[in-house]
Amino acid sequence: MERITGFFTNLMRRYLPDPFVFAIGLTILTLLLAILIEGQGLIAATTSWGAGFWNLLAFTTQMAVILAMGYVLAKAPIIDRFLNKIVSLVHTPRTAIIVATLVGGIGSYLNWGFGLVIGGIMAKKLALKVKGVHYPLIIAAAYSGFTLYGLGFSASIPVLISTPGHPMEKAMGVVSLSETIFSAPMLITSLIVIITLPLLNAWLHPKKKENIIEINPEMEANDQAAASAAVLEKEDVTFASKLNNSRVLSLLIGIIGIVYVVAFFNQGGKLDLNMINFIILFLGIILLGTPAKYVASLNEGIKTISGIILQYPFYAGIMAIMAGSGLVDTIAHWFVQFSSAATLPFWGLVSSFIINFFAPSGGGHWVVQGPFMIDAAKELGASISQTSMSVMLGNAWNDLVQPFWILPALALSNLKLKDVMGYTVVMMFWIGIVYCAATLIWGFMG
Repeated sequence: MERITGFFTNLMRRYLPDPFVFAIGLTILTLLLAILIEGQGLIAATTSWGAGFWNLLAFTTQMAVILAMGYVLAKAPIIDRFLNKIVSLVHTPRTAIIVATLVGGIGSYLNWGFGLVIGGIMAKKLALKVKGVHYPLIIAAAYSGFTLYGLGFSASIPVLISTPGHPMEKAMGVVSLSETIFSAPMLITSLIVIITLPLLNAWLHPKKKENIIEINPEMEANDQAAASAAVLEKEDVTFASKLNNSRVLSLLIGIIGIVYVVAFFNQGGKLDLNMINFIILFLGIILLGTPAKYVASLNEGIKTISGIILQYPFYAGIMAIMAGSGLVDTIAHWFVQFSSAATLPFWGLVSSFIINFFAPSGGGHWVVQGPFMIDAAKELGASISQTSMSVMLGNAWNDLVQPFWILPALALSNLKLKDVMGYTVVMMFWIGIVYCAATLIWGFMG
């Protein structure tokens, strides 16, 4: 296993560019495919790209908010103490890898934004406290748990299609979560992943001491210096500083936020990204204690979103080319040709994996692939819930090797993409086996 991971790690370090360069390359590749495969002219393809470049601006903001505020929530004292308690119980490198995977995975299952951030924070804490942990691997392990978001409470496609009034309701109706993420096959799949993925990741840990790269201890000193600076700011006591450090203000606005959330759900409101962000924001304000502490933590969290702000418009442009040129239909149609009612979910999974390189957002991905897959499901008599879920799983599977979503973990760890991608490729192969088997068995179950 060490030879395999070494092969992929060396391959990625030699040939894998930075995520932004990857996004630029994908843009150029998509333009070429639109021209060569779909016969679209360069001006038409470029026009689609430019017109769609800002199409996901609101969604980009939602993603940025959930990551930055998820970081703040994960840094709240009560959660920080809980994480430190877990860290104090871990004494060996392989156990640290397992724990980092579980924290990232369970966190992502509950909410993908929270899982992305808390997994990276836990991995960093473990790397600082447990001697001999291979730092690139533990960051990759924590990130690998992100694949569970596709099976969890914030899985974008199942949540969307379970909401009355969703864009494709006329074509497919409303699909209950009990038919997707809470169905028996998907619950079993979740259990298999949460058991086997941590064990696989622990197995990947280098045995030879010379192959282990430990975290730079200066990172801990920098964190302590930042904490000390925050304390010093409180020494100058003025009326303004009292307001800035008022627990009463944080508690009052937090209570107002909670009242709204309770009223929202009592009136039949559904959980969406805006409500998730609202809950994370006001829960963080309460748990951080004062406005000043919240702002200080948020300033730290902002560094996790720079890549998203820069790159997401490029992926929006790529999706616009894919949709405008017909590339998505071509890719999906090609796989559907091999499909039957039982195998459509499997081929939906595989085609979704490929399309996710070009459209890494679950919601945006569904916009371009969903209509064709639902039409195919109707034509073949396949399960609409299984077909929809297969697109979600393909998205979550591909995210293990899609550079976009690992950006927050890289920002927290100060590592480069090429440092961790060799490990996530190996993890991707295993998750692919699990998801492919799950969709095939589920499809033949009817």
